[in-house]
Amino acid sequence: MIKISTKYNEIINNEEIKTYIRMADESLLALGYTEHSFTHVGKVSHDSEYILRTLGYSEHEIELVKIAAYLHDIGNLANRIDHSQTGAVMAFRILDHMNMPPEDIATIVSAIGNHDEGTGVPVNAISAALIIADKADVRRSRVRNRDVATFDIHDRVNYSVEKSQISIDKDAKTIKLTLKIDTGISPIMDYFEIFLNRMLLCRKAAEKLGLKFILEINDQQLL
Repeated sequence: MIKISTKYNEIINNEEIKTYIRMADESLLALGYTEHSFTHVGKVSHDSEYILRTLGYSEHEIELVKIAAYLHDIGNLANRIDHSQTGAVMAFRILDHMNMPPEDIATIVSAIGNHDEGTGVPVNAISAALIIADKADVRRSRVRNRDVATFDIHDRVNYSVEKSQISIDKDAKTIKLTLKIDTGISPIMDYFEIFLNRMLLCRKAAEKLGLKFILEINDQQLL
């Protein structure tokens, strides 16, 4: 495999990229969406790394998934609709200008372009890890609307989540998303109403990694 020439630290310290992430999140804020800024992409990067590192993937592949995770939502700068494909094209331009090897660019671009549940497919291990890490980031701190009385279903569900954790059991070949939800804020059924397609995509992503996906909410296995 071609040796990577653009490291993760170069990506996260790049001022151009920081601007795109910040302004993409500002666009989503104006639309009433949950937080998609540096906290989100940082957590997705961390969890993507955990998945591939635990499964024994190479440092090169781990570096690629961290970069893909950090860049995966920049397409929201143009529009929320088809943001995965827009983000993939933006990432291609950025990484090409940074002289990353074509094979690495192709891997990252395909992962970004396939991370959304509307059109996404886990085409490789990098995209699979990104999908799971992205869809698992459900938490109270992502809700930016502070007026509980005006919460929509997305606000209620995210605000109700007190704990969200990914864990892998290599012996059992499972990857589990564990959630603790305050059902006084949002019933568990609301989670499925808005996240069912995401969880089904996570199941496909887990299968790509040779794992079974498990969803556990309030100590009950639901998938």
